[in-house]
Amino acid sequence: MSTTPPISRVGVVGCGLMGAGIAEVCARAGLDVVVHEVSEGAAAAGRARLTASLDRGVRRGKLSGAERATALGRLRVTSDLADLSDRDLVVEAATEDEAVKVKLFAELDRIVAREDALLASNTSSLPIMKLGMATARPHQVIGVHFFNPVPVLELVEIVPSLLTGPQTQSRAEDFVTQVLGKKVIRAQDRAGFVVNALLVPYLLSAIRMLESGFASAEDIDTGMVLGCAHPMGPLSLADLIGLDTLTAIADAMYADFKDPLHAPPPLLLRMVEAGLLGRKSGRGFHDYSNPGPSNPGHSDSGHSDSGHSDSRKGA
Repeated sequence: MSTTPPISRVGVVGCGLMGAGIAEVCARAGLDVVVHEVSEGAAAAGRARLTASLDRGVRRGKLSGAERATALGRLRVTSDLADLSDRDLVVEAATEDEAVKVKLFAELDRIVAREDALLASNTSSLPIMKLGMATARPHQVIGVHFFNPVPVLELVEIVPSLLTGPQTQSRAEDFVTQVLGKKVIRAQDRAGFVVNALLVPYLLSAIRMLESGFASAEDIDTGMVLGCAHPMGPLSLADLIGLDTLTAIADAMYADFKDPLHAPPPLLLRMVEAGLLGRKSGRGFHDYSNPGPSNPGHSDSGHSDSGHSDSRKGA
């Protein structure tokens, strides 16, 4: 166990799908949590997202009404980034855009007052080094990559940069395993880390198969669910992640490795341009406009990447 002071006050930047999930698990673990959103309207939407998730937990028997009330009491959503100044740990869960994240880390470096505070990113693909170099304390910057849905999935990737200090890594791992009760795997600071480095080429391959006319979306997904025992087909999973986020991750991986397998297929790019982003827009490779039983390639297991489909807008 680390000998440094325990992490008890957590800040989360962004209250979209991923940020809200991170904030929820921290509050349920007994921590004081402040979540930042870009406007009062987005903050109100973020608070509603957190409340709805805790309400679902009560309905499904995952927590009691008293536990829900206690967790909500530990959560505060704000539109003022300065409210994160006293945090022991700040987890950035903003949109997967390098310029946005770099700017945020520079702001957090100025705002977060504690000399031993950890600055973490939930990025699913961007270099931790670039985020660290936006600060005067790159030794305290680390990737802490959760998976969606955060309250359900146990895995967290810990990603140190070349300059991340060993104490920072050990404190982050202690926090994830001992406080949040999740499982850690360690990854190098390369685009995609461990999970996306394996997952994204698979998803892009499925899109290319559809694009070529080799098989239908339904048959591709059903084949992987019933033929390989995957909980969700690749195109359904891409829809759950968000096709815009998948494109951003693929772009980052292609920029890092220059491997054609990482390049977004033209069909994916056209769908993003058309606003067909998957579940969050109501249509992607499948149609989600009419709620009903999933087709054989669909699943609500939540086996998707953590950094995906999050937004500082709370969308």
